Amino acid sequence: MINPGIERLYWLARLRWIAVAGVVLTVFLATCLFKFPLPIFPLVAVSATLAAYNLIFVVLLANVKIKASNPAINRIANLQISLDLFCLAVLLHFSGGIENPFLFYFIFHMIIAGILLSRRAAFLQASFAILLFCLMVALEYSGGLAHYPLSGFIINSQYRNPAYISGTSFVFISTLYIAVYMAASISFRIRQREKILKETNSRLEEKDRIKSEYVLHVSHDIKEHLAAIQGCLEPVAGGITGELNPQQLDLVQRATRRTAKLMFFVKALLGITRIRLNKEIKMENFDFRDALSEAMASVASKAGEKNIALDSKIEPGVKNIRAAKEYIQETLTNLLANAVKYTPRNGKVNALVEDKGNNIVVKIFDNGIGIPQAELSRIFEEFYRASNAKEVERDGTGLGLSIARQIVELHNGKIRVESEEGKGSTFIIELPK
Repeated sequence: MINPGIERLYWLARLRWIAVAGVVLTVFLATCLFKFPLPIFPLVAVSATLAAYNLIFVVLLANVKIKASNPAINRIANLQISLDLFCLAVLLHFSGGIENPFLFYFIFHMIIAGILLSRRAAFLQASFAILLFCLMVALEYSGGLAHYPLSGFIINSQYRNPAYISGTSFVFISTLYIAVYMAASISFRIRQREKILKETNSRLEEKDRIKSEYVLHVSHDIKEHLAAIQGCLEPVAGGITGELNPQQLDLVQRATRRTAKLMFFVKALLGITRIRLNKEIKMENFDFRDALSEAMASVASKAGEKNIALDSKIEPGVKNIRAAKEYIQETLTNLLANAVKYTPRNGKVNALVEDKGNNIVVKIFDNGIGIPQAELSRIFEEFYRASNAKEVERDGTGLGLSIARQIVELHNGKIRVESEEGKGSTFIIELPK
C-alpha cells in the first residue's frame, strides 16, 4: 500500500505537469494569437525548468520507500512548493509583473500548502510567496529589474503607480493568508476526523477478531461433540449393537441425518472463521490441473447419481501456479458441488480454465436453476441463499460462496457470476499465477 504522503506528492507532481502545459499554451496564445510582445525565451526556459525538476521529483518518489518517514515527505513537499512559488514569481516578472492578473494563481499554491503541510509550514510558504511578490514589485518600481509590460492588454502602465501597488498588494497579501488559514483549518479537521475514524476502525477490527476467535473455539468444541454423537449413532444404525425395530431404526436414521447436516454447517462456519482470522495464507507452487482433477473427482459420484455430464478443459499454458492449494481446491470443489446440486437430472456441468498471461481464468458452467437477477448482487454474502435454491434444498448454510469469495480475494483474485434464472449459471474466477 502506498504511503498517503507519497500519494499526495504524486498528486502534486501531476498538477505540475498540467501547469507546465498550461504555461506553454498560454505563452503560445498570448504571442501568436493576441500578439502580446512577451519575451518568449525566458518564459519557455522557466517552463522547461519546471518540467525538469518535476521529472527529478517523480524519479525520486519512485525510489522512495513506501514507509518513508513523514518528516522526509514534508521536506520534499516544502521544497517542491517553494520552487513552484519561485518559478511563478519569475514567470510573472517576464509577463507584466504586478499588472498580470495571473498573479492570483499564488492562491492555488497556498491552498495546496494548506492541504499538504502543517499550519506553520503553510504560513511560512505564504510569507515566502509574499516576499517574492514584494521583491518583484519593489525592484520593478525602482528600476532594479526591467518591466515587461502587457502591451495591448494594460493600456496605462501601473507598475509605478503607488496607489495601484498598495491596493493590489493589500488584497494579494490578505487573500494569501486567508486562503492558507481556511485550507489549513479544513485540512486539520479532515485529518482529525481521519484519525478518529482510523482508531474506531482499529477497535472494530479488534472486536471482530475477538468475536471470530470465540466463534472458532465454540465451533470447534461443537464439532468434537457432534463427532462423538455420530460415532455413537452410526454403529446403532448399522445394527452392530443389536437389531432395531422399524420405529427405532427410523428415529436413529433421522438423528444421524440431522447430525450430519449440523456437522456440515459447523465445518463451514469453522472454515470461514479460520479464513477471516488468517489474513495471510501459506503459498506453494503446484500444478493447477491436478487441483482441478481432484475437485472434479470429489463431485463425480454425485454427478453420476443424477446422470449429469461432468467435463473439464484446460488450455496448455495453464500449469504451475503459486497459491494455497488446499484453499483453491476447496473453492473449486464448492463451486462444482453447487453446480451439480442445483442442476436437474441429465444436465451438464463444465469447467474451463483459460491462460491469460500472468493470470488464469476459471469458468464453471451449468444449465441448472440459475439465480434470480435481483439476487445476483447478494449471492456472495455470508448466510445468503437464493430464493429458488431454498426450494430445491431447504437445508444449507449460505456460506459456501462467501468462503469462495474470501479465498479468491486472499489470493488477490476476483470472482463473479453470470446467471439467468431457469437457464443456468457461470462462475468466473480470475487468479494471478
